[in-house]
Amino acid sequence: MRIVSLLPGTTEIVCALGLESQLVGRSHECDFPASVRALPACTEPKYQAEGTSRQVDQRITTLIREGLSIYRVDASLLASLEPDIILTQDHCEVCAASYAEVRQAVQEQLSSSVEILSVSPTDLDEVFLAINQIGEALGVPEKGTALIKSMITRFNEIQSRTGQLPSPEVVSIEWIDPLMASGNWFPELVRIAGGTSLLGTAGEPSPWIDWSQLEEQDPDILLVSPCGYSLNKTAGEMITLTSHPGWSRLKAVQQNRVFLAEGHHYFHRPGPRLTDSAEILAEIFHPGIFDPGHHKSGWIKFTAKAGK
Repeated sequence: MRIVSLLPGTTEIVCALGLESQLVGRSHECDFPASVRALPACTEPKYQAEGTSRQVDQRITTLIREGLSIYRVDASLLASLEPDIILTQDHCEVCAASYAEVRQAVQEQLSSSVEILSVSPTDLDEVFLAINQIGEALGVPEKGTALIKSMITRFNEIQSRTGQLPSPEVVSIEWIDPLMASGNWFPELVRIAGGTSLLGTAGEPSPWIDWSQLEEQDPDILLVSPCGYSLNKTAGEMITLTSHPGWSRLKAVQQNRVFLAEGHHYFHRPGPRLTDSAEILAEIFHPGIFDPGHHKSGWIKFTAKAGK
């Protein structure tokens, strides 16, 4: 079977199912495992990705207001790859090429026999459902079931260690400017890791928030993990938060419990590495109980009081 995956999470699922050798194309953001980078990229953004979070948000918002897609699907390249199935999503117009965009490309260049599977998980149960659907579609349902069981086992192991520990209140920032809190599956990851998620709701879209809401909640821990951002890129934008008049009033800042997390590879990809994301949170919430195995690769502590 010839597979094109246009979402990083689905690419990771395909590889976890042992089918990487059948991948013939990817999206421009699919980069794990590293070997998939050798595959041709079938999409590209229509906006300039460089710049501050405010600048990127303005570019994306402008395209959406004009009724335009923010990604370009290379229909000619898709046709040349002759896929049997294309994996995409219809969950977030900012995350990846949507089902409608892919369908249009297929109609223009490909046979109607090409299957398009769109998965749009909003919580962990739907992530498991997506894995099951992909396993079924790719002819390896038993591997999909095994992957789901292994993820649930790891989640249960983490939760069994955190169940009797103190539960810090947590706000996760999914976008810096304007402010967005983390929803979807993130509050479930926080619960598994032994914390209490504020502002975001499991199974619901990530909400835009303002500073008054952040100060009102005044979390024990502030996690900054912008979608698509590396640790270095996040650190470079922290001045946007630290320069706000309300920054120093936050309890998490005063108690030096502000953390940056890798938003590009973890947390925002609905796939197998959500278990690693839960482990990262457990390491942050319960130092001394969990070995900091993901420190520096998945998270770092931010020197909140110094603002640097």
